[in-house]
Amino acid sequence: MNRKRLTGQDMLPGDGSPADRVKAMIRVDHAGEYGARRIYEGQLAVLGNTASGPVIRHMHQQELRHLKRFDELVVERQVRPTALSPIWHAAGFALGVGTALLGERAAMACTEAVESVIDEHYAAQAEDLGDDEAELRGTIEEFRAEEAQHRDTAIAHGSAQAPAYEALSGAIKAGTRLAIWLSTRV
Repeated sequence: MNRKRLTGQDMLPGDGSPADRVKAMIRVDHAGEYGARRIYEGQLAVLGNTASGPVIRHMHQQELRHLKRFDELVVERQVRPTALSPIWHAAGFALGVGTALLGERAAMACTEAVESVIDEHYAAQAEDLGDDEAELRGTIEEFRAEEAQHRDTAIAHGSAQAPAYEALSGAIKAGTRLAIWLSTRV
């Protein structure tokens, strides 16, 4: 017998409802796509007229499409956006500008670090969503594939040759994980 898997069927008491879990997913993904948009805008402010400009611009355009879809989902599902949006507005742009000022490879190291964490994050979300949320799962899987392409593009453009790569990458990954944790809740 092939039974449908439902979102939240593996939840424990105190985890909230499946609807709450889905709203938290949409909230954090909306915040993440907004932050990604701001990172790329910061990078483009510094590197827009360099050889990396077209590559960054392409990734930015995809993030704008992702954000547009999550903007729609916030309205359709009546999800309260994160209260931290003003912080992500400034922090995302500052991260983009800061890494771009360190050079094109540092900007790519930023992209690699952020997108590596987002790949893991989206994979976990897709796994949590049941057949009752197949459309949302499909959206997340589609966007996950594009985020993985961004990561791979960054690697191909020399992210590992960035100055202080290990420290830079580790700090950005930790910050991204913290932003995910906070945006899910606040």
